[in-house]
Amino acid sequence: MAVAEHLKKGDRVGWKSPGGTAQGKLLSRQTHDTHIKGGQVRASRHEPQYIVESDNGGKASHKPAALTKE
Repeated sequence: MAVAEHLKKGDRVGWKSPGGTAQGKLLSRQTHDTHIKGGQVRASRHEPQYIVESDNGGKASHKPAALTKE
């Protein structure tokens, strides 16, 4: 099983960002299209995205493989 299959709301996660490594908490598992910061997030049941909030308050979406559990 992939690590992302074990992630749940509220988990602390990390991911690579242009400024290095970022950390934050997982807000939700997205299985349908949505918008974040004016951009469209493509997601489906077979290709979910995870919505995260960084420690500095920004929200973003990431593919499961991009996240690591802290």
